[in-house]
Amino acid sequence: MSRPRGRRVDPARAAALEVLRAVRAEDGYTNLVLPAVLSQHGLTGRDAAFVTELAAGTVRRQATYDAVLAACIDRPLRKVETAVLDALRLGTHQLLGMRVPAHAAISTTVDLVRAKVSQGAGGFANAVLRKVSARDLAAWIDEVAPSSDADAHGHLAVAESHPRWVVDALASAVGEDELAALLAADNVPPRVTLVARPGRATRDELPGTPTPYSPYGVTLEGGDPAAVPAVAEGRAGVQDEGSQLVALALAAAPVEGRDERWVDLCAGPGGKASLLAALAAERGAALTGVELHHHRARLVARAASSGGGAGFAGVVQADATRAPYADASADRILLDAPCTGLGALRRRPEARWRRTPGDLAELVALQRTLLAEAGRVLRPGGALLYATCSPVLAETAEVVTAVLGDHPELRLDDVRPHLPAVPDADGPLPGSVQLWPHRHATDAMFLALLRRTS
Repeated sequence: MSRPRGRRVDPARAAALEVLRAVRAEDGYTNLVLPAVLSQHGLTGRDAAFVTELAAGTVRRQATYDAVLAACIDRPLRKVETAVLDALRLGTHQLLGMRVPAHAAISTTVDLVRAKVSQGAGGFANAVLRKVSARDLAAWIDEVAPSSDADAHGHLAVAESHPRWVVDALASAVGEDELAALLAADNVPPRVTLVARPGRATRDELPGTPTPYSPYGVTLEGGDPAAVPAVAEGRAGVQDEGSQLVALALAAAPVEGRDERWVDLCAGPGGKASLLAALAAERGAALTGVELHHHRARLVARAASSGGGAGFAGVVQADATRAPYADASADRILLDAPCTGLGALRRRPEARWRRTPGDLAELVALQRTLLAEAGRVLRPGGALLYATCSPVLAETAEVVTAVLGDHPELRLDDVRPHLPAVPDADGPLPGSVQLWPHRHATDAMFLALLRRTS
């Protein structure tokens, strides 16, 4: 198919199209693909910010935009060439979700399609986007979404761009009154949060606004985190405030007797391990990380050795379902279990399109096995923190309840006194904590503190 030479393709929009292709075809993560693509195209400053919003915003709003495009195209979207559909989604986001003039959004998208696909495909894109530009986002949602009175969850699935099953699962966790606010918060790009690792850096060294709940965090107004000296040196890092609070809650929980052996059972990629190791060093304790996958184990070693200082004892590449520790041997254990990630959709927007109810069932089985194994390793008088970056009840309350029922030597403790600055965070189990993006501007982290009685 011929690709005639025409007007120069805008490099920012070409870069955004590459990001969408990598996310769709290679299972890439938007936030991980973006830096490489920006570097390849030599885009910085305002151009880089434009690409970031264009690509990430398009991924977030994919369900909404697909519903709009389906109303403007006379054949199923699955029959539209993938490169053309990606470009149409980018154009639709510019028209409905960004302050890009309609003529610029349409013409640059048409140029992109002509250059990447064909002249005829460019004409098709022009016709479709002109139809899209006839209404604003609110009017299109009224047109293509189910009535909220007849099908409230179906309406929200289109209006806030989440799969229907995810809307149903989140509704059970947060309640109907807050569901719309939670889904809307998932579509707000999070600001970058940094953490100063204690004993290695201070919060005063970091630019930005102090976080409200973590004494070690700041939120950046903009700029490249890697340009901050403490980050470049590994003494500080990028870490959501919710993840910081997970590490702080475990470190604050009292233990009886010895407090020397700390374990992070699912340590990759190493953010929480780094903070825990720094906290351990201040007490003369040491943290060991356990990570199944080789590349993630290397990330843990790199992050925690620079950020945790003397408090990092190393990383063991092993399967945490058969942890390489004796019974009742660890004083403190963090189990940040593999989960659906449905509490981190602000940062990982593509996760909503990749996860399935089948994934949930498999992960729940793994979470139960991991938590039971963590309970075996925990010594009486020690502290075990179970955490997920998902608020879905099957991964939180139901996992903990099932393991407690099978293991009477474990009991649930109250983690809330160890996060006294965090308001309105009662979790689904007595004494547990649930953070929310719409309440706390963090990922939706779940925390439960367990003890071993014998």
